[in-house]
Amino acid sequence: MPRLLGRLTGVLALALLAGCGTPATSPTTQPTTMRIASLKGPTTMGLVKLMSDAEAGATHHDYQVTMYGTPDEIVPQIVQGQVDIALVPANLASVLYNKTTGAVQVAAINTLGVIYVVENGETVSSVEDLRGKTVYNTGKGATPEYALNHILTANGIDPATDLTIEYKSEATELAVLLAGPDPAIAVLPQPYVTTVQRQNPAVRVALSLSDEWDKVSADSGMVTGVLVVRREFAEANKAAFDEFLTDYQASTAWTNENIPEAAELIAGYGIVPDAAIAAAAIPASNITFVAGSEMKAKLGGYLQVLFEANPQSVGGALPTDDFYYQP
Repeated sequence: MPRLLGRLTGVLALALLAGCGTPATSPTTQPTTMRIASLKGPTTMGLVKLMSDAEAGATHHDYQVTMYGTPDEIVPQIVQGQVDIALVPANLASVLYNKTTGAVQVAAINTLGVIYVVENGETVSSVEDLRGKTVYNTGKGATPEYALNHILTANGIDPATDLTIEYKSEATELAVLLAGPDPAIAVLPQPYVTTVQRQNPAVRVALSLSDEWDKVSADSGMVTGVLVVRREFAEANKAAFDEFLTDYQASTAWTNENIPEAAELIAGYGIVPDAAIAAAAIPASNITFVAGSEMKAKLGGYLQVLFEANPQSVGGALPTDDFYYQP
């Protein structure tokens, strides 16, 4: 697994912030090392400019980013204090909060709905069409499982008996299935959807889980990914962590506003096979930065829906107000 290390030089990348339309601020804190774990996918797509600047020595703080293939690789490192910040599925943030008795806080939403039902065929045009089918999925115990189950149940389909859901460990496995000649239906996130469509033009997006979620839960949005921080680290380094959040917000804006350049970085870090795929995937990846009260409202509503469907999906209990970090 590549470890992407930032080098410290003590100056903030003013050009980055200005280029994103974010007001540049002069750091007043001591340079701080931040160990960041991220998942190979849309969450890291919004981080690539900051990663690149850190490697070039153009950030005030030392951002050390490591990408992983699955959330399971990140969880023990957060629990054991081996990383300070992590980009994880939304429900996993709540699970970690409960597992660590409040030692983890959520600081921002970084991706909204990026998950789709795709098919190399023409049999699915509604949720009802999934009845009786075999559907491949990934992210068991995370957003792809719980979002799909919620949508199925709300449409009167029992996920356990009315269809067959087969789980794979990584989205890349689903991509291989869909790229082949045999008919297949899968729940797949961006940028893998775009990657598969380039390999097999017969693959089409049948359903957007975000759209289907909105149809059955209009009072909450589907939140895919969030940024969490160890409470101990945030309390000991609040000013520095707030500066990181400013840097990260600028990086996400840069990705959305500079697609050709962002696509080159995304491909360069191995998140997708090439820049053309990255450029096509960015607009459909819902990369964002939502913090503060808006984050609490969106994420709180999402977790409430999951809790009502399956309390274990959020760690057995809904987080209390101290779960939500306030800059």
